[in-house]
Amino acid sequence: MSFTILHTESSKGWGGQENRTLKESIGLKKMGERIIIACPSDSKLAKAGADNGIEIRTVSMESSISPSAIFSLLKIIKQENVNIVCTHSGKDSMLGAIAGRLSKMKPKIVRTRHLALPITSKITYSILPHKVVTVSEYVRKYLVEEKGISADKVVSIPTGVDLERFNPDIVKPVSREDLKIPSDAIIVGTIAMLRRKKGHHTLLDAIPLVLKEFPKTIFLFVGNGPQKENIEKKIIELGIGGNVKLVGLRKDVPEILKTIDLFVLPTLQEALGTSFLEAMAMRKPVIGTKVGGVPEVVNDGVSGMLVEPENPDALAHAIINIFKDRDRMNKIGDEGRMQVENKYSVDVMVKKLYDFYKSIITENKK
Repeated sequence: MSFTILHTESSKGWGGQENRTLKESIGLKKMGERIIIACPSDSKLAKAGADNGIEIRTVSMESSISPSAIFSLLKIIKQENVNIVCTHSGKDSMLGAIAGRLSKMKPKIVRTRHLALPITSKITYSILPHKVVTVSEYVRKYLVEEKGISADKVVSIPTGVDLERFNPDIVKPVSREDLKIPSDAIIVGTIAMLRRKKGHHTLLDAIPLVLKEFPKTIFLFVGNGPQKENIEKKIIELGIGGNVKLVGLRKDVPEILKTIDLFVLPTLQEALGTSFLEAMAMRKPVIGTKVGGVPEVVNDGVSGMLVEPENPDALAHAIINIFKDRDRMNKIGDEGRMQVENKYSVDVMVKKLYDFYKSIITENKK
């Protein structure tokens, strides 16, 4: 069975949500399906999609009830014989669903929920779409148990990692000399936007405790964001400037992961935890927190370690303990890679999505 999917995305920025949509689109196109993305002309997804050979239709989506946007989407659905409309952000989830419901083509409407934040418009989950896809079981349970969305309407399909890009047997590490890190240092890496919900403040409070046991440890913060100034101030206050390096945004994430010894992210909120999966794919031991979808991807004590959020003492203890057992670090890294290969690769995600889309197309139209 061949089908045409129209993705709508009103967001102009770039993050995990847009990255997943692109990876899904590329994967399904390789399987022979036709994929179209409707998004603003100045969005980063428009450029990334076009660069990867995905059909792009530019639509202005400044309002969630824009008549011109609805008309444009209706036109695309009709002209391209769209079978499924997949919506992603707030505005386009209204626009895409309305267009889909108004269209005589009667496409199936799928709303994807990428975030662990509270929803702001229940109608785009309960009434307008035929189905809802979440990136984790945690988010699925939130919609069903807390928001009352019908359980048979919501399915969880986790985001996958590109195992070719995150291949520890091929990727070369970043030179420690380039990073100005001593050859005998242990490197703890944190890759995330510098936002409070990512928990950098907890890690900073844990660092002095770790340095008492392992004084040569270097903590590498990759990313940028609104908390940068606060983080820099706290580093000075704690007197740990010689052991913490802020390197900003990097495009060489696999190479950074290859360089570090341990990945740590004491996040306070996470829909799934793709950054953990990427580190695990690179055979790195990971330490995270017992929040959101993280316990789904990090098998505590097997493929990583989990601590309570905002608990610097527990976090420091976990880091120190794992540093004391190199064999365990290697074993955890191997388990993590195996888990990603089996459950969280892009290929696994795309196959699940293909089977899901195929199943809803064959259902009786509602």
